[in-house]
This record gives sequence, structure tokens and C-alpha cells, in this order.
Amino acid sequence: MSSDAPELDAVTLEIIRNQLEGVAEEMGEVLITSAYSPNIKERRDCSTALFDADGRLVAQAEHIPVHLGAMPEAVAAVLDHDPCPGDVFVLNDPFAGGTHLPDITMVSPISLTEDAADDEIVGYAVSRAHHADVGGMTPGSMPAGAREIHQEGLRLPPTRLVEGGEIDTDVRELILANVRNARERWADLRAQLAANERGGERMRSLLDEHGREQLLDAFDAVIDYSRERITSELAALPDGTWSASDALEGDGVTDAEIPIEVSVTLDGGAATVDFEGTAEQVAGNLNAPLAVAKSAVYFVLRCVTDPEIPPNQGCYEPITVDVPSGTLLHPEPPAAVVGGNVETSQRVTDVTFAALADAAPEVVPAGGQGTMNNLTIGGRTDGENGTSEFSYYETIGGGFGARPDRDGMDGVQVGMTNTLNTPVEALEAAYPLTVERYALRPDSGGAGRHRGGLGIERSVRLETSATVSLLTERRRIAPRGIAGGRDGATGENRIDGERVPAKTTREVAADTTVTVRTPGGGGHGEPAERDPELEARDRADEKTGIDEP
Repeated sequence: MSSDAPELDAVTLEIIRNQLEGVAEEMGEVLITSAYSPNIKERRDCSTALFDADGRLVAQAEHIPVHLGAMPEAVAAVLDHDPCPGDVFVLNDPFAGGTHLPDITMVSPISLTEDAADDEIVGYAVSRAHHADVGGMTPGSMPAGAREIHQEGLRLPPTRLVEGGEIDTDVRELILANVRNARERWADLRAQLAANERGGERMRSLLDEHGREQLLDAFDAVIDYSRERITSELAALPDGTWSASDALEGDGVTDAEIPIEVSVTLDGGAATVDFEGTAEQVAGNLNAPLAVAKSAVYFVLRCVTDPEIPPNQGCYEPITVDVPSGTLLHPEPPAAVVGGNVETSQRVTDVTFAALADAAPEVVPAGGQGTMNNLTIGGRTDGENGTSEFSYYETIGGGFGARPDRDGMDGVQVGMTNTLNTPVEALEAAYPLTVERYALRPDSGGAGRHRGGLGIERSVRLETSATVSLLTERRRIAPRGIAGGRDGATGENRIDGERVPAKTTREVAADTTVTVRTPGGGGHGEPAERDPELEARDRADEKTGIDEP
């Protein structure tokens, strides 16, 4: 620890650290089990964390990487609005602490006692969840052709939803008047409120158990501990500068490739990641707020060091991310950004891994699918109780890149997302949709000494007319193989058999079938070096040697 770190014995520190992380995990469980929409309840597209009174990340649940690295920006934005005990702030503005508009963040001050309005704030309980709709030009709020953020949905700067322990009904009604399926939105917002309340309750229990001074000292100690661990891990990597480049396949407005360039400098336990040379901000919605770019960088550097280091502010302090303002990864308003959070973040992950491939060859994998394969379907249905609205949103798994010592994983979420799939039964029960096919894509993983993971094919038939939006990548530029491994297969999107662009929004009729075939991962090592027994097993499992339908 640093010389001015509080004197806590190692056993006490480890106990408190695990208790803090347990609080964050319990918040997540409350959010997931209390939510109404399948996107949160089934897919777990949400994250929870604890911060100290200064807005430093103290503990987080292992949820969504793109959420967690960006949460400090949300707390910092709320601190500028003089939060008080009993308040709950809500925000989603990507230019004021958010990532993209569907991700709504709640920040709740935690005070020493529950009811004292003038009590000391000792920390913050924070939750972030992807809501299936927040208004905008298309159901699901993920339009492929948005040119400015105003088209993407309701934009909330830090706003008091709860003041002095009471919900501000005017703010609540303003939010619900600007979203589709307001009943579902409010149910999910209440789940976030419940999660934050649980965080406050558990933190006060820890205050009772350990005392104010010891618990606040532990905040400093766990941050110092993580900082020292990550510094030591970075110092073990060779010093030097490594560079890489990649590109996005158009922004939904044009098909022109959008370059992303990075240089990673490692120097004695510090890392500087510079995106000079990356494209200017674009007309479409693949612009990514700086907090999103930082999240991707933090994720990669945690992967190439020890992932068991406690995730908190200390992990990020030795890392500097430089991005020029007005560029793809640091856009200025009113830039459209909804695709930046889900797609550009993946490419930042890919290119940063590629830059570090020579610095950490024993841990860096081949390219994964490099996309979240965002599928949104929304519309209206007629039932016994009249017309109702629905918004189905899902990110679809694909191939994980082969590792230096083993094959890539098949059909998993890769990179900046960590969600589950929506079970077929839950999807069909909640929406007027039928899943016609859900299977791995044979031969989609790149060949190599270790094979890349397989992509997925998911076909959904609509039982009503609706709006379909697709935000996807790796439909032209394949996931890269490494060390002689072959590239993974590109993905493709089809509507009633017709191949459609990677980014598209269409109005479709009932009985339309939407098919998403996701990319495979790249291979690692020369294919000629692959174990013949592994090849035989893949053929027996019908993972290779089978033509796609």
C-alpha cells in the first residue's frame, strides 16, 4: 500500500473487500429478480456498483464491461448537482455521464442513517440497466440511421427522480410520457430503485459492524491494493509502444469504412493508450462517448493482467486514455451515439488487443466476433385489453477467438457485453415472435492449431407487423486469426431470405422472418499443427464439415 494508506491488517481488509463486493452483487440480484422486461430479467443487461463519497469506484458486480468502466463518469456528473441524503438521481445523457440513451443510470447517496436529511454521505449505490425503449424514432430506441442524438430517445441529464425520500411524480410522468410501453419502463425503474435501496441498507449494516472510521479507511485500502496490483502486473510486461489499426463497416448513413488507430505505450507499470489517427466523429450513430472508449481499454488491460485484481478505481489509475475531442471516440453533441456503445466499443476492444498481441502473446486471443449483433423488433399488438406496445431487444452471441492454449468458445457473448441470451420460452411468452432456428454455425470458426469459436444462427418469425432494426458489424471485415491462424467467418443478416446491410431499419409485415448469422472467432496458430483428435471430435460434433442451410 502507499505510505499514507490506513493501517488495516490483511485479514480485516480481505473480509471488508469481499463484503463490499457482496453488496454490489446483491444489488444486482435484486435488480434482476425485480425487473419486468426480459432484457433485464432474462438477459441481465444491467450492472451495479458502490462508490465512496468522493465518487471513487469501490466495488462492482461482475456484470457488463461497457457499463462498469463508464459508471464513474455518471457519479461525477451527479456530484456536480449537490446530491443529498434521500435523493435518487436518474440519467442517461452520453454527454453528461451516460453511455447511450437506453442505458439508464440511478445514483443514490448513502448516508450514515437512513432518515436523517442532513446526515453525512459516506458513499453511493449505483445501478445501470438497458431499457428496452426510451423513445426516439423507432421502437427499441436503436435506430440504424440516426444522425443526431435527439432521434435516439429521451435524453436525461442528472435529474432528481427522488428528493428527500419521495418520488417526484412530475419527473416520473415526464419520463413515462416519452417512452413506449410506459408500464414496463416504470417496473424496470422501480427495480433499479429497489437495488439501490438494498445497497444503502447493506452499507449501513457494514457501518454498524465495522464502524465509520474503519469502513471508510477500508475504501482507501482496497483502492490502494488494486492500484499496486495492477501497477505490478503492467510492470511485468515489456516496456515499449505497440500499434494496431482496424475499421468499422460504415455508420448507418454511408458504407465507407471508419478507421480506428491505437498506440499502447507500457512504461514501468503505467499504460498510455493513444487513439490519435482515429476518424473524426461521423454522421451516423457509431460515435462512442469517451467513457465508452475508456471502458473498452480498461477491459483489455484487465484481461492481459490478473483478472482477479479487485475491480475498483485503483485498477484504472495507472491507465491514461488519450482521445482527441471531436473524433469517433470523443464526439461532441449532438452526435448520435447509440451504436457506439454496442459496436464501436467492440472494435476498440479488438484493436487494443491486437496492439498488445506481441507484448502479451501468452494471453492475447485471436479476434472474437467483434460485434454485439443488436436486433431490435418493436410494434403494437391488439389484445383483449386493447392495443399494447412491445419492444424486443437482444444482443446475439458468436465466436470467441482461439486462445494460445485452447479453442475459442462457441456461441458466447464476446468483449464488452456479458449478457445471457433470452430463452426461447421467455421470448415467445413475452413477445409476438416465434423462434424458428437457434443453432451454432458449422465451420464459422477460423482454422488453426486452436480453432476459433463458432458463431450462431438465430431466426425469428414475426406474428405481427413491426419495425426491425439491426446494428451489427463484422459483415465484411472478418475477425482476425493470430500467429498463423485463419480468420473467422463474417456474419450476415437476412430478412425473408434477402441479405440486408449490417445496419438497417425496416418496416416489415406479419410472417416476416429475420435471420442473424453471427461471426466466428479467429484461429490461433498454424492449422497444420492442430491435434488430429480435436479435428475428429469437431467433425463428430458437426462443428466442421457441415454446410450451412
